[in-house]
Amino acid sequence: MAKDEETFAQMLERLKADKVPPNRPVNVVPERRYFLIVSEGAKTEPIYFQYFKDRLPRDMVDTIEIEPGGMETIRVVELAIRKRAERRTTQKPPYDEVWAVFDKDDFPAESFNGAIALAKANGIEYAASNEAFELWYVLQYQYLDVAIRREQYFEILSKILGFPYEKNRPEVVKHLFERGNFRRAIQWAKKLEQLHDGKPPAESCPSTRVYLLVEKLAEYLGMDGTD
Repeated sequence: MAKDEETFAQMLERLKADKVPPNRPVNVVPERRYFLIVSEGAKTEPIYFQYFKDRLPRDMVDTIEIEPGGMETIRVVELAIRKRAERRTTQKPPYDEVWAVFDKDDFPAESFNGAIALAKANGIEYAASNEAFELWYVLQYQYLDVAIRREQYFEILSKILGFPYEKNRPEVVKHLFERGNFRRAIQWAKKLEQLHDGKPPAESCPSTRVYLLVEKLAEYLGMDGTD
């Protein structure tokens, strides 16, 4: 046997030595899944969820589709239902998950509760917030379990960010992912959900189910909460 030839036993030892330790992070390509996110907001929510989409490999960016609704609660769910049906008539793979993202805001209770009922009846996932989407932003920095006005969310965020909070501002999302903690926000959102257990959605304030969608996206992208 030549001096530089490797025996079978030596090869096994080399492969064992080269094996990646169980705790060492590795680049794992996520299983391809298709998400549709239909939002009530025309810019704020799309800017936030675009961050997740931008983390996908180039050949997978089409697996997360964001549809800015710019319409009230029930219309958002109706659009999600329609978009899902339209997708099934194309050659593209069907959506694995369809999400409607909307807020209570100043809409009547029956409108907010009705949108949730419509989503449930049609198999649409919903990331509803009471009172506003900005609650999800606040929870990434501090716990909040008292009902306040939308304007007060803006005031809290302005103090945290160090600059005036304005909707649709990309710098806000940048700050969220650099200094906020979405894993902690998930835990606090779950705590609020337990706090309001048994109440109608319109009476569950503050509360947000955005955490459910973020959990799914974080899992899909392999985010560990420190990204």
